[in-house]
Amino acid sequence: MSSTTDGKHAGAVTVLITRRVKAGHEAAFEQAMADMTAAASSFAGYLGGQLVRPEDEGSGDEANLYHVVFAFDSPEHQQGWQQSPTRSLGLAAIAPHIDGQTQRQVSGLGHWFAAPVGPKQAPPPRWKVAVVTWLGICPTVYALFLTVAPFLVDWPLLPRVMLITALVVLIMTWVVAPKLTQWLKPFLYPARMAP
Repeated sequence: MSSTTDGKHAGAVTVLITRRVKAGHEAAFEQAMADMTAAASSFAGYLGGQLVRPEDEGSGDEANLYHVVFAFDSPEHQQGWQQSPTRSLGLAAIAPHIDGQTQRQVSGLGHWFAAPVGPKQAPPPRWKVAVVTWLGICPTVYALFLTVAPFLVDWPLLPRVMLITALVVLIMTWVVAPKLTQWLKPFLYPARMAP
């Protein structure tokens, strides 16, 4: 799979999918994923994807755990792919090759700093989103390095990074970002002056 990044897509949505592949099914799974990625690339808003193979992560419990990342330029385009018959066919082709449940995480700054309910407001400028994002991520990462990271010292680097970043996304999405958005609403969405 290829990976692309474009700074113009401030509302981009990233989907991280984790699947455990049955022993002996690796080649078939990788081919099915390549077909699915080729299909996704024809959808509006597709930015790219990446397949992380087990050999890229190490061995042991991670020996047959694959991670797939898809990115779309907006939640609407991601939903278009998510709800498409094309994706359903791809999932049907992958199903015989995986064990257990698929884990899925969705992230994106658009989910963190949604506009407040009420009259239509313009989204905040990117620099404000960047400032508020940093105000949330910096203490969150610091707290995780103090509390979680010491227990992961024996893990290979990539799984450590993946767990810490997954925790950052979860904490930001459901705890920190909603509070920051509420507390800093006047900064993100200043009241308009009456004409």
